[in-house]
Amino acid sequence: MSLIPSFFAGRRSSVFDPFSLDVWDPLKDSLSTFSRENSAFVGTRIDWKETPEAHVFKADLPGLKKEEVKVEIEDDRVLQISGERKVEKEDKNEKWHRVERSSGKFMRRFRLPENAKMDQVKASMENGVLTVTVPKEEVKKPEVKAIDISG
Repeated sequence: MSLIPSFFAGRRSSVFDPFSLDVWDPLKDSLSTFSRENSAFVGTRIDWKETPEAHVFKADLPGLKKEEVKVEIEDDRVLQISGERKVEKEDKNEKWHRVERSSGKFMRRFRLPENAKMDQVKASMENGVLTVTVPKEEVKKPEVKAIDISG
């Protein structure tokens, strides 16, 4: 299983595929339907790495305060990161020449594997980077017991 999403394949159906719950499909949304409201979602990049102890998610959320971001765990082991970038208020004495910074709502969802400790998830935000740590349960190695062969 690849952790890199394929934008050229159809939607994946694997329940363990971390990208199977992504909402935005670049092949279905053309440039004509692309709006400023979903540009914040598209620009929200999230890294997911697995260490021996935990699954660690890092999201670049420049300019957002921790109060503007929600981290939730849903039933069925789904981690949801969402929030909203507000549009800057226009002053009638100001003249805008270019607006490139995204605004609007964003949401990303990831299905967590079975070894995730759902009750011990921690999140922190520093310098515009959200870090969500999901500890992993220790994988118990099967106990091998030798059986004497009679006869």
